[in-house]
Amino acid sequence: MSNLKNLPAPSPEQGLNRYMQEIRKFPMLEPEEEYMLAKRWVDHEDTEAAHKMVTSHLRLAAKIAMGYRGYGLPQSEVISEANVGLMQAVKKFDPEKGFRLATYAMWWIRASIQEYVLRSWSMVKLGTTSAQKKLFFNLRKAKNRIGALEEGDLRPENVERIATDLGVTEAEVVSMNRRLSGGDASLNAVVGSDGEGTAQWQDWLEDDSVDTAGDYEASDELTARREIMAEAMEVLNDREKDILVQRRLAEETITLEDLSGQYNVSRERIRQIEVRAFEKLQERMQALARERGMLEDA
Repeated sequence: MSNLKNLPAPSPEQGLNRYMQEIRKFPMLEPEEEYMLAKRWVDHEDTEAAHKMVTSHLRLAAKIAMGYRGYGLPQSEVISEANVGLMQAVKKFDPEKGFRLATYAMWWIRASIQEYVLRSWSMVKLGTTSAQKKLFFNLRKAKNRIGALEEGDLRPENVERIATDLGVTEAEVVSMNRRLSGGDASLNAVVGSDGEGTAQWQDWLEDDSVDTAGDYEASDELTARREIMAEAMEVLNDREKDILVQRRLAEETITLEDLSGQYNVSRERIRQIEVRAFEKLQERMQALARERGMLEDA
């Protein structure tokens, strides 16, 4: 993967606006095209295929990176770290699992950025519990939710609410807020214009429906997600569950041909059952995640 060539690189000299314009020139991939490119990389280590997958997702990496602009670090370096995570995701992506690359890559991108942020902020070394890391990465979002984004020192009632929501002490909230305040750029700062109008930083922000501290609470989150999946699987009947597991969730997946023989139906029928079961599982998992506060309504 180190020999990927011609990737645009953000730099202070180039300017972020120019970089954003450059990466928007790369086309998005249709599902079938993405699958074939991923297969070429997995089966033949085709670097041209990997290059296309990376460049088609540079906008995703940049969008996520903009969610970390408030930590006083060069934005070009944050984006570069996001791109490193993206390349790692492409390297390890398995197209046979049934998910799109973007879904898989988001975790690698965030992990790469967060490692860089924590490496760069010596203040974090003063407290490295998962709760403190969660506070570090989520304080701005928590303040925004209660309308306190532009405050200096937080009001006592807001400190108490944030501390309760994030599972930290009120003193930690006050201390972290003072350390982080003053470094955020305006969400309405103009980054340039194109034929469709003027773009602002907020147009590139990370999706607030995702918890950016997730990778630093991997054990807890993985447990919660497994519980949600196990519960969501109950919406499937025995045949749907068996086919979905054997086609998408098993370590060694099985072919449509083999399953058609097991169930004495056509391969197309097996494919239809698989697709419908996957859709039902996704819908139920999203509903359960919303109920438990892991995912916000759009």
